Amino acid sequence: MSIRIAIADDHHLIMEGVQNMLRYSAEMEVVGGYADAESLLKGLEKTCPDVLLLDIGLPDRQGDELAEIIKMNYPEIKILVLTNQDNYFYINSMLQQGVDGYVLKNIQKWELLSAIKSVYTGKKYFDTIIFDRIEEEERERRRIEHNASKLSRRENEILRLLAQDLSIGDIARQLYLSKRTIEHHKESIFAKLGVKSTLALVMKAKELGLMA
Repeated sequence: MSIRIAIADDHHLIMEGVQNMLRYSAEMEVVGGYADAESLLKGLEKTCPDVLLLDIGLPDRQGDELAEIIKMNYPEIKILVLTNQDNYFYINSMLQQGVDGYVLKNIQKWELLSAIKSVYTGKKYFDTIIFDRIEEEERERRRIEHNASKLSRRENEILRLLAQDLSIGDIARQLYLSKRTIEHHKESIFAKLGVKSTLALVMKAKELGLMA
């Protein structure tokens, strides 16, 4: 029994190339090719593949939104992301929607076939670059969480005041400290949490539960 595969990609050459690549595999059968999310969703109503090769950059829907819809309505479909995007923002957004694998379009034929077989059998599959990105982000997350636990009482106090959008001068007056001292603490907080702006600081603090 062959693995039924659908491809969603708005680049005709990519679509054709992948279809040709899979056409010569006795274990796989391409049952659909779609250039946008609308045609994909309509196609899935008629023909449900075992594995969907999904590009993130379809013109009419974001990849994570589309993956969420598919996983909700067709939980039996395995989604293998096939994209040029190796930024962790995109990787994480797709992982949060429960995709089964993530590979880049410069992947070798043998590895794409291996990835398809892996997700079809219920395993997760990430090519080496993607795996490294995930590992790197996880190490950075652990480092930041460790540093966040080292924020002093004064730094936590200043962090909360920065989150209220108070200026350095306002914070200095409120705490009866010099502006230079507040700047020093601010730089220390930024360094420990790995951010470069107050907005990023507030978002990271909320993510780490420091603003409760």
